Amino acid sequence: MRIALIHALRHSPPPIEAAFARAWPEARLMNLLDDSLSADLARDGALTSAMTERFLTLSRYAVGTGVGGILFTCSAFGPCIEAVAAEQAPMPVLKPNEAMIEEAVAEARRLSPGGRPRIGLVATFAPTLETMPPEFPGDVEILPCHAEGALAALDAGDGAAHDRLAAEAAGRLRDCAVVALAQFSLARAAPLVAEATGRPVFTTPDSAVRKLRRLLVQ
Repeated sequence: MRIALIHALRHSPPPIEAAFARAWPEARLMNLLDDSLSADLARDGALTSAMTERFLTLSRYAVGTGVGGILFTCSAFGPCIEAVAAEQAPMPVLKPNEAMIEEAVAEARRLSPGGRPRIGLVATFAPTLETMPPEFPGDVEILPCHAEGALAALDAGDGAAHDRLAAEAAGRLRDCAVVALAQFSLARAAPLVAEATGRPVFTTPDSAVRKLRRLLVQ
């Protein structure tokens, strides 16, 4: 089974490849990276029809290689990914965060009987905190948390600073049942975030691999 991994940040391949190695080592992976997507979104401040067309082009190329499913790994492009999913149905096309949202919401509800579940959402790419919260169900309260400077640290090759800044930002969250890490690149900080918050932490790579395997392996 070949799976296409489509990235808009150059830091995304290692954590998702590690998640596949842990949970589905038999899958054959192909990586497509266009890091100008995230740069252009940050510059333009909004998703455009041209951006959606770029996503469709990448997915068509992947499908042409014979993939059985597609996983996008940057969480700021939800509407673009929805357009791909509609065009490529019934092939599984996953947003990077949908499986994590399902798992985080289920656990937050379990931990908040009779109350409104609260989920801390940590992101290093600020636009994610605008586009991702609407993907959660309406009965859940999202507490957005921008780990400022963490992505720049990772860009500069300082993974330790990235992890520390993510944990410090998450540690400011209050009264949430669980913590969700929005970027694939944030998965590496999960142990420090769990230590700083004392809460269950959900990462996009591990949740996504579990869901893809359920969908594609009978």
